Amino acid sequence: MTDAVQQTAFDQIGGAAPVAAMVNAFYDLMETDPAYARLRAIHAQDLTPMRASLAGFITGWLGGPRDWFAARPGVCMMSLHRAMPIDAELGRQWVDAMSRAMDQAEIAPDMAEALRDVFGRMSANMATA
Repeated sequence: MTDAVQQTAFDQIGGAAPVAAMVNAFYDLMETDPAYARLRAIHAQDLTPMRASLAGFITGWLGGPRDWFAARPGVCMMSLHRAMPIDAELGRQWVDAMSRAMDQAEIAPDMAEALRDVFGRMSANMATA
């Protein structure tokens, strides 16, 4: 008898394509919706590297290929954001934009809800003010 293989969250979300769609929708919203102007302002003009980096991070974080982590041994997402002026409102903007991006990417509602919860806690922990 073979034990059932436990799916990772990466498998459950559908793999790399839905992660890329979510990340691209997130950055598209950040670039086009004035509601996220403050969030956009703390990023570099060219978001291309950030799109690839966030997709790589989320892929590995969800249990997919860990290339992002292998390329950055010992790097902590919290430490990467420590120097940024992140307050509760900016964190809410990030979670709101990511929530809308998950909807646009058609992430399954139960997965999107679980991710919203975790992203909310992550952003709250990054707030410096």
